[in-house]
Amino acid sequence: MKTKIINLSAVAAILLFLCSSLRHSLFQSGAFDLGIYDQVVYLMSQGKPPIPSTLGFHHMGNHAAWAVYPLALLYKIYPSAYWLLGVQAVSLASGAIPAYYLSKQAGLKENQAFTMSAVYLLYPLIFNVNLFEFHPEVMAIPVFLGVVLAARLNKILCFCAGTIFILGCKAVLSLTVAAMGLWLLIFEKRRVCGVFGLIAGCAWFLIATQVIIPNFSNEEAAAVERYSYLGDSVLDIIANLFLRPGLILGKVFSLKTLEYLALVIAPVIWGLRPKYLAPLISVVPTLAINILSEKTTQRDLIHQYSLPILPFLILAVISSLAANKSWLRNPKNILIWALVAFLALGKYGFFWSRYFRSIDTWQATRQAIAKIETKEAVLTTHSIVPHLTHRSNIEFVDDLSDGVPDFNQFKYILLNVRHPDGTRNPEFAANLVNKLKDNQFFELVQERDEVYLFVKKTN
Repeated sequence: MKTKIINLSAVAAILLFLCSSLRHSLFQSGAFDLGIYDQVVYLMSQGKPPIPSTLGFHHMGNHAAWAVYPLALLYKIYPSAYWLLGVQAVSLASGAIPAYYLSKQAGLKENQAFTMSAVYLLYPLIFNVNLFEFHPEVMAIPVFLGVVLAARLNKILCFCAGTIFILGCKAVLSLTVAAMGLWLLIFEKRRVCGVFGLIAGCAWFLIATQVIIPNFSNEEAAAVERYSYLGDSVLDIIANLFLRPGLILGKVFSLKTLEYLALVIAPVIWGLRPKYLAPLISVVPTLAINILSEKTTQRDLIHQYSLPILPFLILAVISSLAANKSWLRNPKNILIWALVAFLALGKYGFFWSRYFRSIDTWQATRQAIAKIETKEAVLTTHSIVPHLTHRSNIEFVDDLSDGVPDFNQFKYILLNVRHPDGTRNPEFAANLVNKLKDNQFFELVQERDEVYLFVKKTN
């Protein structure tokens, strides 16, 4: 059975990688966020400061995600965004392995433990997030399950090492780590691991948000703007949560919140019983952050924001199933429910509803990219950025910014007027093309299917 679960995880990783790779090859990924991390890791591998040009400040000023640094070793072998997609696929799929061992540790039978691994893999967020660019927190998801297993087996060093790695995946995960520590301390009676998680999580949150991020970005953490009604700094927001509770009650007790919670629990509702929900203490910070945010994408099963909830949902289900208290207990029925949930909430339909929408310019875009032969600066559209990020300066056209970009700072300008991804405004993109045609410093070297490549003339 152990070989079977490893094979299941491997097959899932391959399928996830193929899906995300196809999306990327169809020019459906973008500067945010695959382009950002591809450029960051590439610059790291070249020994250059990891300052993505689309952000304009050091990588550590973004999410203090130091766990990204080791990925530069892969780029030493060969620089490619597909490494990131591969790491993401393997990370998400490998969570099935600790899910299996946690199930066994809880006393489930072999077929039940294997079923829980399948339930994890079929949870819609796994497939959906895998398609949505690249985010370093995906590397933490299997480790969350792993450190809980380590705590239960009293492997303290493994728990501490895994917890430290989780903290390095994204600053906000420190809140989940702290809450996990509280759960382990009070409900699991794992004193050392619980105290370590609680202290490490709180300490890293303060260090990351008050020291590292401001020093590297010269501003507050990027997500603060999503909670502007609560304050303009991390500490102000925390203070107002307690001092002005009326500001948040309207968001907490709302139909939108109820809809979000229903989405999250629907795939595993059969295994959630009140008596066995203690692991969900760990997800309170994540739920609070998502519910209170003014950004609606934090309340769906498409983006990465709900990922930290999944490991603890699985733990809660395992607990109720082990106690023989879940609504469904037969592995076949559980798998049917998981499959129906995936079919209902998985975004595989994006392949035929969205991802092939620019196929008519696919060849022209690839042809133009092939003509960009140096590592000099590029201005292009949002969806082309991840295919040209192996350079120090790349930016994308944005019709929300003021005026026309300064063309002179770029060697190459590649625009897809028919599908001006990022601007959503064909007229804006067409206007840029007309200005470039009149610019004496640039030469039009390709015009095909409304894909234009301009190159700055040499003196």
